[in-house]
Amino acid sequence: MGATGVVEIESPKYGASYRDRVFGELLQRNLVYNTCWEDPALDRVALNLGRRDRVAMITSAGCNALDYLLAGAGEVNAVDMNPTQNALLELKVGAIRSLSFPDFFQLFGKGRSPAARAMYHDAIRGGLSTWARHYWDRSISFFEGRRPLQSFYYRGSSGFFARAAVFFARVLRRLRAPLDDLLHAGDIAEQERIYRTRIRDRLWTPWLRWILSRKTTLHLVGVPEPQYREIAYQYPGGIVQHIRDSLEAVLTKLPLRDNYFWRVYLQGHYTEDCSPEYLKPENFALLKGGLLDRLKIHTSTMTEFLRRSEPGFTKLVLLDHMDWLSWKYPRALADEWEAILEKAGGARVLFRSGGLNVSYLDPLPVGWMGRKIRLGRLLEYDWDLAEALHETDRVHTYGSFYIADIRTG
Repeated sequence: MGATGVVEIESPKYGASYRDRVFGELLQRNLVYNTCWEDPALDRVALNLGRRDRVAMITSAGCNALDYLLAGAGEVNAVDMNPTQNALLELKVGAIRSLSFPDFFQLFGKGRSPAARAMYHDAIRGGLSTWARHYWDRSISFFEGRRPLQSFYYRGSSGFFARAAVFFARVLRRLRAPLDDLLHAGDIAEQERIYRTRIRDRLWTPWLRWILSRKTTLHLVGVPEPQYREIAYQYPGGIVQHIRDSLEAVLTKLPLRDNYFWRVYLQGHYTEDCSPEYLKPENFALLKGGLLDRLKIHTSTMTEFLRRSEPGFTKLVLLDHMDWLSWKYPRALADEWEAILEKAGGARVLFRSGGLNVSYLDPLPVGWMGRKIRLGRLLEYDWDLAEALHETDRVHTYGSFYIADIRTG
């Protein structure tokens, strides 16, 4: 149990295994995601969380772990191999416990505060684990920016990409005024008009298409080689067309007024009326008042975490990491599912994919009840609900979204 009383951190172990080869090179204990890039509004409907639910999920930036607590989950286990992602969630937990809402919102809403270093050392640091203290002692400057482009939300590899994209659009393509008007549009029709008449043709230059086609560019936002291939091989027109279609769906088919995922990267900050749930004052009070006692953080693979845990998990959220394992390390993927079947029989599982269709999962051979069986025989998908929710996804960058119940009877 960590110093906060709610955080459990295992020492990260990077042995001679698939973790070194896949994630070690990609992540290298650096901050990749500064905010979650999965819409929890979909997850709330799909999971229907209640007090009896034990959730195991991948941490990412930790926003959705806090969202699940607010949605009513009885226990949330945030699991991530990258200790830096867990350190970010620890920082949020420590800040909620020790700061007032205005100070907390300066850090994680505005993404910058001149008092960031003082708040960290005076209030937050003592409640962090050793590894998180080590990281934030060196990196709390991420929150000390004085200008919008120095926001925390332009830090980390995904933030670096976002900052470069905003500079390209606002400065190099002279789109500052059209983008500001887009953010203040009154409805979807006005959004579409602004985009098609004032932004589209000035944005999609040959240079931008070339940059977006590079694997290195996608790696900056956490898209590894296997997922790159999933999109490139399955999506008509390939990677660049997928990105363009996703962006145009966000700008011309979905309301931007509550789309905090894209607005934070366009502006460098959240606002109180357009932000994740944990950044709203009433929800901050709930988290501060005791909900955080239901949160545990684990630096580990999902497989290792499940194997050392008691059975009885009812909901699992696996994000898109199975895309990462499926191409080169199907044995590791099978190991994970065998651990899931052992510790989460009957659970509901959510996952996303860069591809339009996950073809690798159902044929996967797994050990179950002393014999080998195709995993698909144990999964019951809710295709209609998943498709309906996917259409409303405010992020809109994943190729597909899945809801599956594990059948063990």
